[in-house]
Amino acid sequence: MPVIYEPFKIKTVEALAQLTRGEREALLEQAGRNLFLVPAQAVTFDFLTDSGQAAMSTEQWAAVMRADESYAGSRSFQRFEAAVRELCGYRHVIPTHQGRAAERILFSLTVRKGSVIPSNCHFDTTRANIEYGGGEALDLVIAEASDPRNRHPFKGNVDLERLERVVRERRANMPLGMVTITNNSAGGQPVSLENLRGVSRILRAAGVPFILDACRFAENCWFIKQRESGQAHRSVAEIAREVFSLADGCTVSGKKDALVNMGGFLALNDDELAARARNLLILTEGFPTYGGCSARDLEAMAVGLHEVLDERYLEYRAQSTAYLAEGLERAGIRTVQPPGGHAVYIDAHALLPHIPPEQFPGQALACELFLHGGIRSCEIGSVMFGKRGEDGAFVPARNELVRLAIPRRVYTQSHVDRVIELAGEVAARASTLRGLRMTYRPPYLPHFTGRFEPA
Repeated sequence: MPVIYEPFKIKTVEALAQLTRGEREALLEQAGRNLFLVPAQAVTFDFLTDSGQAAMSTEQWAAVMRADESYAGSRSFQRFEAAVRELCGYRHVIPTHQGRAAERILFSLTVRKGSVIPSNCHFDTTRANIEYGGGEALDLVIAEASDPRNRHPFKGNVDLERLERVVRERRANMPLGMVTITNNSAGGQPVSLENLRGVSRILRAAGVPFILDACRFAENCWFIKQRESGQAHRSVAEIAREVFSLADGCTVSGKKDALVNMGGFLALNDDELAARARNLLILTEGFPTYGGCSARDLEAMAVGLHEVLDERYLEYRAQSTAYLAEGLERAGIRTVQPPGGHAVYIDAHALLPHIPPEQFPGQALACELFLHGGIRSCEIGSVMFGKRGEDGAFVPARNELVRLAIPRRVYTQSHVDRVIELAGEVAARASTLRGLRMTYRPPYLPHFTGRFEPA
């Protein structure tokens, strides 16, 4: 592989934390072995999430300086609205402070007790917002997604036969259908254009609105261009416009592919639903031309939505993620294959087969990566998605994974090389790691505030 070099220059730097293992042990103990509760100044390599961690460009910072902070009808909103409409084509653009706020507004207006929302895989906040309203977040991802070693190029795809059956049997309780691009819960895996066309055809034939969870739309469209037959000649921007045209609206966290630290939006074609959403927005977020964001956020998102479609950047992004995955594989650490766009997912079950799912092998591994090398990561397994069945028995997640989510335009290749070295050292003594017991489990999103102790 040729040397992967960053297609940008670095103009501002931030010192990395250099704590001892003993110092990290004390902080992790105070945090209840939950890395979300560890202070950022204790973290050397922060791969907890790619959300809101991007380094903004000179053009984005220049846009920040020209922001019009008028309460209503600011020029910044007009520029933001134009950028979203150019990309997505939807009539109504409703800014929110981040993606989960867009989800909350959408599901508050559409989900009732007994509702079912099919998708490939709902991620954490999407699932929680649906369940909070009494609905069922139904995952219909293809079977290949359950096998971390399967190299299917589009493991984020929806099982179309299952979707057709669910629509046929449960249409009366289905206010909308969704697809997440890329599919975060299934290892950051993309969804093919052919599959999105199939979902659109099934839902529209049944009169079911189709909404995209599109926070990583550009990375998904890059994989379509690279992996899908007949798409290599098209630009990522052209593919993106077709992807959005297949749906009736989208929720977007701008903290991912819009390359900003805060912001998001809900975009819709339905006039009546959009009017209701704006009314709710005023109650919970702000006036419809700022929606919980400062004008600075809107300006930065407008520029970021353009910059993220730069194919040189997307090539670097995908290659650098693959580089981390390949390095971990060489160190004897199995990862979800093929690598996704925004993160590398370690197969914690394969590395720690002696720790059962009910003792959270992913959380145990994430804690040890932090203790050994200051690496902060995120468990995507039975902490996040495990549950108790009706009989009280523990139902584990589909996979026990640890996600290393890579902030955009932040770390260099030497940082990644060091992370590979440190992870390899942890893997060399994996058999000595112990499982965990959850001492506090909140009713929703347990990975954010739950607490643990050694099993």
